[in-house]
Amino acid sequence: MRTPMRTRVLALACAGFVLATATAPAALAATAAPAAHTVTIGDRGSIVSADLLARFSAEQIKDYFSDSPIAAPARPQGADLYAVVYRTVAVDGTPTTASGVVALPQRSRKGLWTVVYEHGTMATKAEAPSVAEGEGRAVPLLFAAAGFAGVAPDYLGLGTGPGFHPYMDAASEATASADLLRAARELAGRQGRSLSGDVLVTGFSQGGHAAMALSRTLRDDPVMRLRGAAPIAGPYDVKDAELPALLDGRLDPYSATFYLAYWTVSMNRLHHLYDSPSEVFQDPGVERLFDGGHSFDEIVAGLPASPRDLVTAAYLERIAKPSGTLLRALEANDATCAGWRPGVRVKLFAARGDRDVAFANSESCLRDLRASGVKASLTDLGDVDHRASAFRALPRVLDWFSGLR
Repeated sequence: MRTPMRTRVLALACAGFVLATATAPAALAATAAPAAHTVTIGDRGSIVSADLLARFSAEQIKDYFSDSPIAAPARPQGADLYAVVYRTVAVDGTPTTASGVVALPQRSRKGLWTVVYEHGTMATKAEAPSVAEGEGRAVPLLFAAAGFAGVAPDYLGLGTGPGFHPYMDAASEATASADLLRAARELAGRQGRSLSGDVLVTGFSQGGHAAMALSRTLRDDPVMRLRGAAPIAGPYDVKDAELPALLDGRLDPYSATFYLAYWTVSMNRLHHLYDSPSEVFQDPGVERLFDGGHSFDEIVAGLPASPRDLVTAAYLERIAKPSGTLLRALEANDATCAGWRPGVRVKLFAARGDRDVAFANSESCLRDLRASGVKASLTDLGDVDHRASAFRALPRVLDWFSGLR
């Protein structure tokens, strides 16, 4: 049995963050159960459905953020929030659909710059931005209130997306995000707005990793122009930063257990790390927890207290000295900060006090970016925990993005 305190700690650390905001306007806040969508071959990024979730006046924006650790812009404008289902590709390149949210400002209407917000780790479909309140709605609204178009993908397999979520898969994080940008352009046109093609990217935790995956992809996009990236506390270097911190006890054991279990199950689906879950988990039933249908509380209740109680001794040895398929899985997803072309500024944010995503991840990312000639910086947010790093960073990201526009 898991203690309430442990559940609370994990909820703060692993499930992203939920702003203590007011409820969205009631008449439009309720979200209907997602309808089934038939997937057909079509243009990537084309809209399958777009539903208005809420319409906020400027005063309602102020109320929404009044009890939040993140303040509304000084002179906010109203914003409209949409849930969007759109066409994209699965990890194997076949057609599929994904979902996300788009927030459009009401007063600013032409030539809008777009901010993409990549949300933090979640393992339950029903927690994703398009179907639930949380960071993935609040942050796009924050940017829309400042006159940007705000975009937040659910990623593959979350929200109304079919199948499993390929957690920490850089390639699909990038494709799902880029295709929502295309859908946002279509939606904006339907609503009498226009997007300029100028894109700014940020994200928190897993979203920091996704932000860098998307940003590297956008460097070569012929239509969308990446103007800046500002990821927060991302696990950019699992092999040489995150796993060593997990193994030597520098990470919180509860959240480390959650992340390791989720990452292992996801990577097995993508790269075949094991034939049977009993090869890596002391309790093979752990694998079933990450099917997208279990609630966060159910997942927590099924996990042990530490990574060493989670996995077998043989698997601990494998992650300490990865080789073969495991090494290839790590290398495929640890390269989001490498191989960039110069010309776009990157501001990394992370906290030395973070015991969920080791600060060394951001130091590694900074080295890779500078090795590619990218003008990059790293802001140390201090001796604060993982969630607090987002609260400290987002106002600075908003200020920086506003100055670039």
